Amino acid sequence: RWRACSCCSRGSAGVGSRSSAPESGPAESQSDTAAVVLAAGPGSRFAGSTHKLLAPVRGRPLVWHAVSAATDAGIGPVIVVTGSVDLAEALDGLAPIHWAHNPDYASGLASSLQVGLTAADHLGARAVVVAPGDQLGVPASAWQAVGRCTERPIAAATFAGERRPPTRLDRSIWSELSRTGDEGARSLFRPRPDLVAEVPCDGTPHDIDTVEEYRRWT
Repeated sequence: RWRACSCCSRGSAGVGSRSSAPESGPAESQSDTAAVVLAAGPGSRFAGSTHKLLAPVRGRPLVWHAVSAATDAGIGPVIVVTGSVDLAEALDGLAPIHWAHNPDYASGLASSLQVGLTAADHLGARAVVVAPGDQLGVPASAWQAVGRCTERPIAAATFAGERRPPTRLDRSIWSELSRTGDEGARSLFRPRPDLVAEVPCDGTPHDIDTVEEYRRWT
């Protein structure tokens, strides 16, 4: 059975690193957990003039908002998994960021998650908190709440009862995650509900896949 996480209160495959600011700050404060932002996909459903992650929202590229929440959370080093588009300029000023490139990004989300886990392993992380790069409304408090929930191997954020990323994945279950296809941790949710604790979070979890969804935010 699912259960709520009692340890949390409600929140209000090469690897490299590059930063636009000194290698210090809250994002390096807790080395046993890494934040992983999955930003490798082609965004093929977005029929705009640019890649959806580069589309401007409130004066910043869409992906900036997701990565900014991860860095502001301060749960540990922030890894951005890239693939179809270069995000260095879009994320200029957010630091420190560790970059992990997925050359096989077209195969689906699972390969990007594996690249992120490999990067986290290189950094010595014992757990990761993962979310996609196209979530605009997930605040730093959601990353923090999920990162604090350690009583089960998987901590899944819920927003008004809906399970959505970010998701905490303990190192003990990394080897059980799918390596192919478009499912990440969800591949374990159904067969192994005993592994999962739910974490109620504030914010809006919906991602942006289409121009119509993008326009609702602009």
